[in-house]
Amino acid sequence: MPAPAWLLPDDWGRVLGPDAPLLETFVRVTIVYFVLILVMRVVLKREAAGLSVRDLLVLVLVADAVQNGLAGPYASVANALLAGITLILWDYALSAVEYRWPRVRRFLEPSPLVLVRDGRLLRHNMAKELITEDDLLTQIRQQGYERIEQMRLVVMESDGRISVIPR
Repeated sequence: MPAPAWLLPDDWGRVLGPDAPLLETFVRVTIVYFVLILVMRVVLKREAAGLSVRDLLVLVLVADAVQNGLAGPYASVANALLAGITLILWDYALSAVEYRWPRVRRFLEPSPLVLVRDGRLLRHNMAKELITEDDLLTQIRQQGYERIEQMRLVVMESDGRISVIPR
């Protein structure tokens, strides 16, 4: 018994075959991916450690804003899969390159930043990442300490997390 007409598409080629050139989809995704990596590397280091509701909203809006530029106006499964696979493959490739060549890693990932040394705030470094004293105290308390004076070193790691080394 054949399936009802309303259940199946008229043209499977339209659904499964590409409706935009595959190379164009690959190039669009590649350009957007690398530009966003650069912007996030420069701007969003602090936000990488923990996403607030505002941060999550920004990520969703960025994804929506770049979607058309990312893949163009496509409706086919082939182009959607290529866009997703391209993102995953570039992420994997960059991880492999960072592993193999540390110089590239230093370019793609920010260096750790010292925020407290010997119980003294390094306000210039805190200003670079827009970290307030209250933000820093919150991080220190979450790791079981009460005061900045108890710290030998507090470092913002390249992934945005805060490391604490007590005196």
